[in-house]
Amino acid sequence: MDTTTLIGVLAFGTMFAVLVFAYRSNIEIEQRRVEKKRKSTLAADAPDTTPPGVKPVDT
Repeated sequence: MDTTTLIGVLAFGTMFAVLVFAYRSNIEIEQRRVEKKRKSTLAADAPDTTPPGVKPVDT
C-alpha cells in the first residue's frame, strides 16, 4: 500500500466517522427534545418558578 492510498483511506474513514457521530448525536437530541422530562430552567419553554412580585436575579 502506498502513501496515496493510505491518505485516501484515512481521509474517507475520518469523514465517515464524523458523519456517523453527527447522525447519532442528532438522533439523541431529537429523542431528548420529544421526551416530557423536566426541562432546564434556562429552556425557553420551561415553567417560570419565580414567585409573583419578586424580581429575578440578574445573571
